Amino acid sequence: MSAVFVEREIGGRTLRFETGRVAKLASGAVIATYGESTVMATCVRSNPRPGIDFFPLQCDYREKLTAAGKFPGGFRKREGAPNEKEVLTMRMMDRPIRPLFPDGFIDEIQIQAWVMSHDGQNDTDVLACTAGAAAVSITDAPFQGPVATVRVGRIVTDEGETFVLNPTVTQMEYSDIDLVLSGHPDGINMIEVGAAEVEDDVVLEAIRFGYEEGVKPIVELVLELREKCNAPEVNAGPLHLPSDEVIQTVKDKVYDRLVEARKIHGKHDRGEAVGALREEVLHECFALPESGSYPEYKAAEDRRSQAKDAFRLLEKKITHMLVAEHGIRADGRGLKEIRPLEMEPGIFHRTHGSAFFQRGETQSLVTCALGTNKAEQIVDGLLPEYAKKFYLHYNFPPFCVGEAGRIMGPGRREVGHGALAERSLLGIIPSTDDFPYTIRLVSDITESNGSSSMASVCGGCLALMDAGVPIRNTCAGISVGRFTSAEGKITHVTDILGEEDFFGEMDFKVSGTREGITGIQLDLKARGLSVDEIDQIFDQAKEGRLQIIEQMEAVLPAPREDISKFAPRIITVKIDPDKIGKLIGPGGKTIRGIQERTGCSIDVEEDGTVLIGSTDAEMGEQAKAEVEALGAEIKVGSIYEGKVVAVKEFGAFIELAPGTDGMCHISELAHGFVKSVNDVVAIGDSVKVKVINVDDTGRIKLSRRALMDPPADGEGGDDGESRGRGRKRENQSSSS
Repeated sequence: MSAVFVEREIGGRTLRFETGRVAKLASGAVIATYGESTVMATCVRSNPRPGIDFFPLQCDYREKLTAAGKFPGGFRKREGAPNEKEVLTMRMMDRPIRPLFPDGFIDEIQIQAWVMSHDGQNDTDVLACTAGAAAVSITDAPFQGPVATVRVGRIVTDEGETFVLNPTVTQMEYSDIDLVLSGHPDGINMIEVGAAEVEDDVVLEAIRFGYEEGVKPIVELVLELREKCNAPEVNAGPLHLPSDEVIQTVKDKVYDRLVEARKIHGKHDRGEAVGALREEVLHECFALPESGSYPEYKAAEDRRSQAKDAFRLLEKKITHMLVAEHGIRADGRGLKEIRPLEMEPGIFHRTHGSAFFQRGETQSLVTCALGTNKAEQIVDGLLPEYAKKFYLHYNFPPFCVGEAGRIMGPGRREVGHGALAERSLLGIIPSTDDFPYTIRLVSDITESNGSSSMASVCGGCLALMDAGVPIRNTCAGISVGRFTSAEGKITHVTDILGEEDFFGEMDFKVSGTREGITGIQLDLKARGLSVDEIDQIFDQAKEGRLQIIEQMEAVLPAPREDISKFAPRIITVKIDPDKIGKLIGPGGKTIRGIQERTGCSIDVEEDGTVLIGSTDAEMGEQAKAEVEALGAEIKVGSIYEGKVVAVKEFGAFIELAPGTDGMCHISELAHGFVKSVNDVVAIGDSVKVKVINVDDTGRIKLSRRALMDPPADGEGGDDGESRGRGRKRENQSSSS
């Protein structure tokens, strides 16, 4: 196939797809360029692995640092395991593509996206998602796409607040919404949102804008590419589906009893009843023969495997029927009813903040730690390095679902759920000017039966308040599910269970405050959603989150007035940026000395902001005084408590601050005549002095005399002369 390309202007820049030149042995390969950022995406279709009974889609995204002229860190100088952004992009690529393959398709589909060029302004995550879907679209796989992914921001222009399609990195710094949207000609099937309490109707308009202005024209461009490159005809191949005969056998055997079992309210009781019916139908109708030929055994084994799939499909249909036609949910709740809530802040004594949050059978323990700038998370990649002052980590151990599974580090799911909860709470975190702490939340899921990420949002908000973080508003999260009857009736339910997520068509998570939305994540198994249906879901989700917020505020109405006594106190001092070198000292000697003397941590920013962290209030104030003295501008009239560091015949040198000395002439040491400087001061003495002059070269002249009361009439001396005469009398007395 010869190289072909298509291009179109999208969001004021040219989007170009090219195929037929690179990676020609792959099933499909697309080079996508937007601005001067380029992603190469490939798709390979392979035969299914023996014995597999699920769709093994793999999506991989990697940022090659050479794309931006950068070198990897460390000794190996080679890209390693994917970072958090790469993992999140892989998830964004997978979620809109996976549901668009037919049931029973189990061939290997592997999508790889590599960033080959990055211009620093047009980010490549959404470009990679679109390029990956385009690569699948030009293969013979039964992909019911194409699908396109775009980002939408909102910035203020001369025309007012304006939506921007695929905003640049610079524009995103001024945007109050970060919306990633995927869709196809029939609707929207993936949404990710992080927002700063943006009103529900504004988010809805952003979704509409992104779909009409971005998704639709890009989908048309992919269809044009498929036609122009003479893509092969779709070939689904044999689908791994149960036969009609097996489906009917399972239905005849257990349908009525399975309907009743699905009505049992308790999770364990319901699971046992359904499991017993599954074992009964397998044992009585699809038992494996104990004798006979191997082909007969394999045929029976295949029918038994089909029966398991048929039972699962039947259970799914019954669940949809009960919810959509009769309004009956598995645990007996109403369609908009939230499971019972239990919450308690401050459950751990030595954490800076903590909270227990339970909704039904989903439970989270959240802890909060406050730190200084040294606790910031440094993020490096294709974009310029930056530091995160707030981050949330989510843990999902096997015991939370009653399993003895493999114990390992966080997988893609944990990273994704943690990122959603972090995004949702970021919108209420105070600015660093108001609260200069680095904040870390850890959500440990200890029970799980649906929407543990939303439990992390609610528990995380309570932990922040317990830690005394002055959040803007109380934030809660809720999920909404979707069920469709055989006649096409659609029903939405609030606060879905794990089973409702598994059997349902949608998991639409929405987080926010009373003022607006802070986070969204949509996972959809159905074909697509219209904007009007999303509007209905927003209304239902808002109703649910407001109920949760009311109960949260009944437990803890507002953030604690002060942070934990175990958290470091951060004192902010502002100094002249020109004095930073003086504060640090040669080789860091000065700042290290202050830290060693006071036990405080000191962080200095480029603008002259100095952050002093200490758990000892007295030592914190001492460090503050020393920093202020080092950074202070010496002005005439200022008074200092200094230490004598040198004595000369003509006066004494007094250290006002580390690295800053002034000279007090002998005539300014005391009233009257001073015969010797040693008669008044000695090295190491602490004296109070006043600045009387600073010349053009920066030399500082001091006076001790200016702070002393003049002698009364008729008295011949002052402190200095009396001290001198006293020493003379002592010498005479000792000699006699």
